[in-house]
Amino acid sequence: MIHPADTVQAPFRAGPPVRSLADVQRIEAAMPLEQAMPVRSTYELFRNSAAAFGDKTALTFIRSVAEADRPLRWSYRQLFEGIHQTANLLHNLGLQPQQAVSVLLPACPEYHLALWGGEAAGIVQPLNPLLSEDKLAALMNAAGSRVLIAWGADAEAGYWQKAMRLRERVPTLQAVLRVLPHDAPPAVEGPLPEGVLDFGQARAAQPADRLVSGRVIQPEDIAAYFHTGGTTGDPKLARHSHRAQVFTAWASVQVQGLTDRDVAINGYPLFHVAGVLPASLASFSAGVEVIIPTTTLLRNREVMRQYWRLVERFRPTSLSAVPTVLAALADVPLDGADISSIKYCRTGAAPLSPELAARFERLFGLHVHESLGMTEMAGISTITPPGVVGPAGCVGFPLPYTRLRIVALDERGNASDRELPPGQAGMVLFRSPNLFSGFLDEADNRKAFTADGWLATGDLGWLDEQGRLNLTGRAKDLIIRSGHNIDPKVIEDALDAHPAVQLAAAVGAPDAYAGEVPVAYATLLPGASATEEELLAFVAQRVDEAPARPKRITVLQRMPTTNVGKIFKPELRQLAAIDTVQQRLQALWREAAPAGLPLPEVLPEGPAGLLLRAPDHPAWPTLAPAVADAVARLGVQARIA
Repeated sequence: MIHPADTVQAPFRAGPPVRSLADVQRIEAAMPLEQAMPVRSTYELFRNSAAAFGDKTALTFIRSVAEADRPLRWSYRQLFEGIHQTANLLHNLGLQPQQAVSVLLPACPEYHLALWGGEAAGIVQPLNPLLSEDKLAALMNAAGSRVLIAWGADAEAGYWQKAMRLRERVPTLQAVLRVLPHDAPPAVEGPLPEGVLDFGQARAAQPADRLVSGRVIQPEDIAAYFHTGGTTGDPKLARHSHRAQVFTAWASVQVQGLTDRDVAINGYPLFHVAGVLPASLASFSAGVEVIIPTTTLLRNREVMRQYWRLVERFRPTSLSAVPTVLAALADVPLDGADISSIKYCRTGAAPLSPELAARFERLFGLHVHESLGMTEMAGISTITPPGVVGPAGCVGFPLPYTRLRIVALDERGNASDRELPPGQAGMVLFRSPNLFSGFLDEADNRKAFTADGWLATGDLGWLDEQGRLNLTGRAKDLIIRSGHNIDPKVIEDALDAHPAVQLAAAVGAPDAYAGEVPVAYATLLPGASATEEELLAFVAQRVDEAPARPKRITVLQRMPTTNVGKIFKPELRQLAAIDTVQQRLQALWREAAPAGLPLPEVLPEGPAGLLLRAPDHPAWPTLAPAVADAVARLGVQARIA
């Protein structure tokens, strides 16, 4: 039976533990999804949790590690009241259900008011504060943003100055709400600019017990615009319906067995789908206490240094982080800290190397369970549940009511219509209740779906005999050497196994004859050392196919990562192109350069291109055509100036 929208229902509760595909199928067979999940919106989800959990702590905000003994805590009732006030404030500012409110905040309790109050009043648009102002303005203009909720300080990301400049670049923007840091004085010095309100003061003046709009949110109403990418090219805006977000929460509770006895440290950014939906909304739907470890989360060096002591103090029952964070935590000694409260450790967003998985289990006694999530599926697609132990690369079972297919790649590396049997790797396709409602720009949807409506993930994987999905990489990350597809994970796993290596990544470097050849990059554990020759020999012994053995391995001081901790391969590809061009120029100079002619400087330009800065030398014009030809033969996007 589907309950009316104004009827308070029970919070989400898990059934018997999920340990197999048969258990997932049991959930599906029990009843139709509409009966299993009658909640229609994220607003209803918070209403149900507030009614069930009341004064139980929903949010714990650690202001600083030094002040961890006196965190800020909000109960479920307080959180729901704040959601009401925020939604009512936005409604009074003229926000309509089909209009967007943008959010430019660090991690803080008010972010959750902006997220869920924004969805109750209209469409929320979380923004990555580390994007350039050009991209932020482009995203807000694409969304037609009417209100901006921004951090009222400039620490780290220059939030407030960005917000003030964005006012001039987004014509649809009607109001800015300023969120003051928790250590700021109670009043802002001087009057606020016209059109700017103090978020705390304006919110406090609103009713906290109801939505003054009287809005009844429908399941297919758009709840949020999440941007994908943004570090290269133009980010795309993915539309999430309320149904999709609620399903992510419900399915996560079922597969993970979340209960109101659980406590979770959420170290994921709240502009990212992983931090908002699987890590937060799923937790709130089941009465979990969610801990925010300072405004800068796991980028806070003191938080990382004291992480195990924070675990001992706050007693989380789960640990969830991307592999690069797990690698950093592996270097943090326990020093006697009691971490026995952690019963479940999970990772996602990027491949987990077998060596890192083994090291984490050896050091801390925690098996790392993997999951697959993506913006286009409201944050989660498959989960390895507690109690299910799989090898690295195994990301678990599809969610209940979800369908998954593995298909062969066509000659352009896209999904074909030829389905593959278990054990064979191909492109992963999904259909699911939490499938997104498409990109805001219709032109972006052409490559997202197959002709028959399946989501083409771009992930490569295979199904094992237990029905679990195992990932092997990304289609776009394949290194294609003379038509031969090389999976970079084969190289990365081999390099990760070296005792001195902390992180490893392999990419294709341009080659005039083979198109691409594999190269690798690594960072080393603190105090460790290894030469390129040693690493090359080590990998060669573990990579069977000669074409897949890397041509060079470069040790970096820092591995480039995205803002959510994924290894950022576009930067490595650009670095590989720079190295290749430099080597080719050195060879050309040895062969043909006039005496005294310096090499051109090779620099990155834009997200993927190169700039060759010509030397100021009278002999340069004689060799310039040969340089242009050499670069063109490599297939590198480069400009000579």
